Amino acid sequence: MEATNRTQAQTPPIPFDNSYARLPDSFFSRVAPTPVEAPVLIRFNRALAEELGLDVATLEADGAAIFSGNTILPGAEPLAMAYSGHQFGGFNPQLGDGRAILLGEVVDRHGGRRDIQLKGAGPTPYSRRGDGRAALGPVLREYIVSEAMHALGLPTTRALAAVVTGEPVYRETVQPGAVLTRVAASHIRVGTFQFHAARDDQAAVKRLADHAIERHYPDIAHDPRPYLAFLSAFADRQASLIARWLSIGFIHGVMNTDNVAISGETIDFGPCAFLDAYDPAKVFSSIDRNGRYAYAAQPGIGQWNLVRLAETLLPLLDTDEEAAVTAANGVLKLYGERFQHHWLAAMRAKLGLAEEQDGDLDLVQDLLTHMHQEEADFTLTFRRLADLAADPSAETAFSALFRNPSSTSLWLDRWRRRVETEGRSSADTAAAMRAVNPAFIPRNHRIEQAIALAQTEADFSLFDALMRVLARPYDDQPDMATFAEPPAPGEEVLRTFCGT
Repeated sequence: MEATNRTQAQTPPIPFDNSYARLPDSFFSRVAPTPVEAPVLIRFNRALAEELGLDVATLEADGAAIFSGNTILPGAEPLAMAYSGHQFGGFNPQLGDGRAILLGEVVDRHGGRRDIQLKGAGPTPYSRRGDGRAALGPVLREYIVSEAMHALGLPTTRALAAVVTGEPVYRETVQPGAVLTRVAASHIRVGTFQFHAARDDQAAVKRLADHAIERHYPDIAHDPRPYLAFLSAFADRQASLIARWLSIGFIHGVMNTDNVAISGETIDFGPCAFLDAYDPAKVFSSIDRNGRYAYAAQPGIGQWNLVRLAETLLPLLDTDEEAAVTAANGVLKLYGERFQHHWLAAMRAKLGLAEEQDGDLDLVQDLLTHMHQEEADFTLTFRRLADLAADPSAETAFSALFRNPSSTSLWLDRWRRRVETEGRSSADTAAAMRAVNPAFIPRNHRIEQAIALAQTEADFSLFDALMRVLARPYDDQPDMATFAEPPAPGEEVLRTFCGT
């Protein structure tokens, strides 16, 4: 054992280099994970561990202790981050990591700095009388959806490991406890800036902005107006991210400012869900009673959150308040144009269109309107359209997704004429469409089935099957075709829950 400990001290399995822990103490509280009774490693993301440059063999062997928080590796500096947040429009000046503990950071094989964080590792100073624990269901949901988002090609946090703790957690019912190990470009949020701005600590806001620029936007470090450039760069990433959410039918569910990552990654997969039948007003989250975060509301909320970040940065934008507001408003006004550009580019690609032409917006919107009226499945509509681009006989399968199949003919005629103007072969068009229109998404009912099986019978076979199929979302995978189907009557998931 002593020899093993000496080896670990020389070459720790996770080579931590913790820049956030070097910031002032007001940014966080140092806190250690609370040990659990009988941890068992149920999933380890070997490919991600290799990408991060970690010691895979040691982590596989000792993962239950490491990823539960029972063992703290050399170089780790556990801490809970402080932040504020607007939650459904109401401001809470002190939130912070109530059930998450940042172990530290690593520099991956590509030179990128990544956080490694435990979720569900016990109480912190920000737990607000909570137990700081996570139930198995939300851990599996975040693991499934975050890894699916990565496979779909969207910026997202990742899942490195999942552990069951051997201890119950008490929510509406008694549930198995679990810990998720999450990897992120960072966990800095809009709410992190709000935390310091709410305390009128402009020195801390500036320190945080400098840290965020160095970490996430190094190209603007020498801009003559770096903080305005930072706001503008974040606005573009946010517009791009939300446009891509919409292009795959994703509903985040709780776009509070404390759930908006400065890096531009998707973060926090509590009550998230994917559309089945297309409905722009669709809401799944049980706590979103007024549709604030509905599918089609997400671009506007993105701008609302951008305004909140801009408010914290005003003193850094210009010493003259009026000039600072004018500069910020210039960025805010451009957000809508940027979103529209990113969204229309994504939707063109879904229709097999590489060029920009007048009338494309109408072509997209008319299809979406018809899908809504006819209750067509969002994902399958675009995937079947890709099939149709390669084989005219696939029109029957495409039209069958609509309540009135014959109603699709007029739109299809317009689409065919528009595709012909591109001059590409049908095979090339179909291949391009299949590369952006997934065959498989994390269907809500499948996630719930996997969670139920794991919770009630400790059976992770469906979870494992979902992880396999979602790792290749753009491949047909005929032997897994049932995972592409929408829910049958009685299988629909109408509400999702945040899990806290």
